[in-house]
Amino acid sequence: MEHVQCPSIVDIEASGFGEESYPIEIGIAKDSGERYCALIKPDQGWVYWSGPAETIHGITREMIELRGRPTHQICEELNDFLGETNVFTDALAHDQAWLYKLFSSAKLQPSFHLRAIEFIMSEEQFKIWDDMKSHVAQQLQIVRHRASSDAFLIQQTFIQSKMRLRSH
Repeated sequence: MEHVQCPSIVDIEASGFGEESYPIEIGIAKDSGERYCALIKPDQGWVYWSGPAETIHGITREMIELRGRPTHQICEELNDFLGETNVFTDALAHDQAWLYKLFSSAKLQPSFHLRAIEFIMSEEQFKIWDDMKSHVAQQLQIVRHRASSDAFLIQQTFIQSKMRLRSH
């Protein structure tokens, strides 16, 4: 069977949705198999907090205040980790806005390019995506809705959906 190209995936958890929200955790599943995950310390002025969002991702404001790392440090780590590559997301509109907010806070530019995973998916993958994602989540026993787990789940769903379609 032919090898499936493994994309690098990013996922971002946030304080909520909308223009006042901000990134609180970023996770990456790199094409090499390496992973990165970091809680983000809120920048001055980042105050909006959504209780329903907290219920979904399970990250409290206190957690990011205590264990979050400064935006500048995270942006430098992301640029070092990813270099000049394409990184894919399944939520481009949200993740792009939060990534922009993160890098603006650090007064840095990302070295990598954020792309929608839909650009590298086939029509057939779209049709089986939701079922495949549920299957892969069960198979990998992913129960936490956190950035690094979600990035890995999306990456594995992409790979397994491609492989299933090639075998049929």
